[in-house]
Amino acid sequence: MTQLTGTTVSEIKITIRNATHDDAETIADFNCRLAAETEDKPLDPETVRLGVSALLSDNRRGKYFVACTSDGQIVGQLMHTFEWSDWRNGDIWWLQSVYVHADYRRQGVFRKLHQHLEQLAESTPGVVGLRLYVENENDRAQETYRSLGFVEPGYRVMERMFN
Repeated sequence: MTQLTGTTVSEIKITIRNATHDDAETIADFNCRLAAETEDKPLDPETVRLGVSALLSDNRRGKYFVACTSDGQIVGQLMHTFEWSDWRNGDIWWLQSVYVHADYRRQGVFRKLHQHLEQLAESTPGVVGLRLYVENENDRAQETYRSLGFVEPGYRVMERMFN
């Protein structure tokens, strides 16, 4: 597991950068923590590591961004993937794998990640919006997303998984 020190955001500068293959282990660790914390789901770490590496190897699948302290320590992450919208004739970017280490929550780390992605999306031709899904019981996350302008569109996500 990734070990972090207890420094707060107010004491350090947070920068956002594109994730690299060197970040794969931390991202996979954060993804496993995310599933455990939000859905009480244990994930297979090797499968997650392979999935993270696959995305980092092919930016047509999506892209990871990481939030780092001034000493390079990763304290948060965000991934986006693509959905083509024929109704809007453009791409919708889905926010996924959003995670901020517990020591850095409620201190603006996700806000910085989101601002970075939103600016990138708005400046990328053909991107028509952002979407995300959030657990029904995750009131704190829903409050945060609403404060950033996200609204409930009236759809329910359904799935049929094969593994």
